[in-house]
Amino acid sequence: MTNHFADKLTAAIKEKNSVVCVGLDPRIDQIPAHIVTKAKENYGMSFESAAEAIIEFNKAIIDAIADLVPVVKPQIAFYELFGEHGMRAFKETCKYAQDKGLLVLADIKRSDIGSTAKAYAQAYLGETEFFGTSESVMNIDAVTLNPFMGYDSVDPFMVECRKHGKGIFVLVKTSNASSGDFQDRKIDESGLSISDLAASFVESWAFDEVGESGYSFVGSVVGATYPRDLGRLRELMPSSYILVPGYGAQGGTAEDVKAAFDENGLGALINSSRGIIFAYETEGDAENYADAARQAVIAMNEDLNGVRQV
Repeated sequence: MTNHFADKLTAAIKEKNSVVCVGLDPRIDQIPAHIVTKAKENYGMSFESAAEAIIEFNKAIIDAIADLVPVVKPQIAFYELFGEHGMRAFKETCKYAQDKGLLVLADIKRSDIGSTAKAYAQAYLGETEFFGTSESVMNIDAVTLNPFMGYDSVDPFMVECRKHGKGIFVLVKTSNASSGDFQDRKIDESGLSISDLAASFVESWAFDEVGESGYSFVGSVVGATYPRDLGRLRELMPSSYILVPGYGAQGGTAEDVKAAFDENGLGALINSSRGIIFAYETEGDAENYADAARQAVIAMNEDLNGVRQV
């Protein structure tokens, strides 16, 4: 089996005929009441109770969608909220997803100077070295990174990717409303923007790390909420898988993300979080929240497969 992240990702996409990435962002006030009530009965009004509710919720979602998608993306903020118990829920969620055959992309958006970046990289992608030995901590398949501290904040993650078959997705043009405050700023008279510059750096890092799939383990992040930018940035990063947030709840459509794909319908992962894991809210059927998530994935797969060339 290949040990190159982009090759593993491509194989999973082809196997499931899906480019959907399911965001596991478990907002505690949207987890069905029967799950929360049971957790509070067992653990009281505590962070431990919240973590147990998250674990139960996530596992049912994973069970419902594991055969339909290649990747899940837990956003670490929703776990850090609950301290050590939340981080336990994060780690247990990731392990459970991997045991079900899914790749796990942790949305952590890390960035720091070289020595600190190395510690982050070893914690999430590699192994912690201590007392003359080493041990895996998180063993995540891929992470998101903020590149704006420069190459030495990214390179330690690339080292772990080479050693352990992992991947990174580097922020280029994010989906939030105010992303243009910085990312759309022009850096010279040619009209080159900061996001264009970020894309050129990503491609330079990605180019030498391409696997048999034709794609690199160095990916990028470009929001569906800016479809005009997506096509241009796709052209600037031919070696990079693009993670595309913003589909669904943030307003992005299948037509908006069409430009992210190559001529073979590959090269992009389209993320949806709230629109899938809380799909039950549309019908108000909290007891069958996992079934609602499955139906939302099926609909999203059909929607996206209708615009990509497969």
